[in-house]
Amino acid sequence: MKKVIFVCMGNICRSPAAEGVMQKMILDQQLAEKIYVDSAGTIGYHAGEKADARMIKHAKKRGYDLLSISRQFDPSCDFTEFDFIIAMDNKNLADLKAMDESGQYAHKIYKMTDFCEKMKVDIVPDPYYGGDQGFETVLDIVEDGCQGLLKKINENL
Repeated sequence: MKKVIFVCMGNICRSPAAEGVMQKMILDQQLAEKIYVDSAGTIGYHAGEKADARMIKHAKKRGYDLLSISRQFDPSCDFTEFDFIIAMDNKNLADLKAMDESGQYAHKIYKMTDFCEKMKVDIVPDPYYGGDQGFETVLDIVEDGCQGLLKKINENL
């Protein structure tokens, strides 16, 4: 089984969206027994909370259920547990790399946009302080990135 964890800062907008999108793609392709997904934040400020209500609303309009509960990324187990550790932006990427002090897990750490095939973007922007369009943009990027990631995982199943 391949295991994927999506990581943003607070684990209430971008990473739960990526988890929900990827989960639906996995179910649609009947790969639930081969791929596991989770999400986490680099900080634990929102630990125990559901995804942001605005992200849930926008995801629902596209047919995605965001059911995850926020948690903080735990370097003591998440680096070994997951095969793909997917950061949403450059700060999340830098934070993950800093947690991997020895660099032994660098081969597992990617940015979501590394897997985008249609969109030419460098990061998944944080929609928290913006309006509706920010949440739609996140979903557009995450859908593209998850399709590319799923393609890469399928090559190795």
